[in-house]
Amino acid sequence: MAYMGQTRLCIVTNVFLPSVGGIQIVTYEQSKRLLQKNFDLKVVTNRIQAPKKYVIEGINVECYESMNMGFRLGIPYTIPTVPSFSAFTKNIKNSKIIHAHGHPYLTSLIAGKLAKYYEKPFVLTQHNTFIDYNNIFNHVEKVNDLTVGKETLKQADKIIVVSNATKEYVLSLGAKPSKVKVLHNGVDLSRFKPLPKVKEKMRKKLGISKDVKVILTVRRIVYKNGVDTLIDAANIAVKKKQKLVFIVVGKGPDMVSIQNQIEQLGLEKNIKLTGFVADQDLHLYYNMADLFVLPSKSGEGLPLVALEAMACGLPVIATNVGGINEIMVKGFGKLVPANNPEALAKAIVEFADINNGNNGELRAIVEEQYSWDKNVARLIEIYEELI
Repeated sequence: MAYMGQTRLCIVTNVFLPSVGGIQIVTYEQSKRLLQKNFDLKVVTNRIQAPKKYVIEGINVECYESMNMGFRLGIPYTIPTVPSFSAFTKNIKNSKIIHAHGHPYLTSLIAGKLAKYYEKPFVLTQHNTFIDYNNIFNHVEKVNDLTVGKETLKQADKIIVVSNATKEYVLSLGAKPSKVKVLHNGVDLSRFKPLPKVKEKMRKKLGISKDVKVILTVRRIVYKNGVDTLIDAANIAVKKKQKLVFIVVGKGPDMVSIQNQIEQLGLEKNIKLTGFVADQDLHLYYNMADLFVLPSKSGEGLPLVALEAMACGLPVIATNVGGINEIMVKGFGKLVPANNPEALAKAIVEFADINNGNNGELRAIVEEQYSWDKNVARLIEIYEELI
């Protein structure tokens, strides 16, 4: 296809690098490729431990000031201050197309309203399905969905969803089917790939012997991500197969309760909490492991960590939540019910005995279907329909 010439694009996102998370990675991977396709883009985002303006790999970023409500509780919701509206107005007015991430955010609604005022096409990407916080925030989320969320979806000319599960979510909130397009996430294939020599070095570094099977998860430690379920499953699994070590990469507000759970079950020798691991080092952990586990309870659109694991040749055991079932490859993983430690433990023990880590066939499937280059090519096609 013939790509457009220089096109001004304003990307509005609730969070962006150097903050770490799924939306940040998607926005970053798409943005750096859009730059290569002659897009003149600006990312407008919340100011979190960053200058007012900065540049990441050629991506120009401008921050707005906001009240960051709920961040410490694992709920990254921002309310922009009134003076920050100038950042939205200036960049949206001067752009040819507007692309916001996340339907429930006030920032996306502001972007949509301003896009309509200035008669600019407005594209919205929705990343997740409904998130179960297991507390009063469930009610807050539902109210926000029916107010801010529905109105944001109404403003959009095109709604990009990362999975069919996410599509059903936005349709349930009144999105018009004709506006919705499924665009699966991609993976950085140059970084996440099989590296056979890494396994021995990483195990030596972490004090793990060669004869042990390593089960890895990469999760922010919050309720919805199900790390507590994984710990209960580990307690069952190690009684059936003693030479198992579980590596939990990530941190979050539930870190202390997870540590207490591990101690109460006497699993200190079988479960290692690494805390935060920089994104540029994650591929080393995938290559050290024999199996990847995604124990989520809710909210998954299309988990990037599952694609990263698969790109490194790792089989994936996952709870059947959101869009994960859309990318699972037969023979290289298994789906189990959410919140079911017994089923999760059984699948872990079963796949721990299958010697197919770093499998070339799985890698080839990921290469064919989930490259960021293909993702961005399709994204540009969506833009072209509106300009």
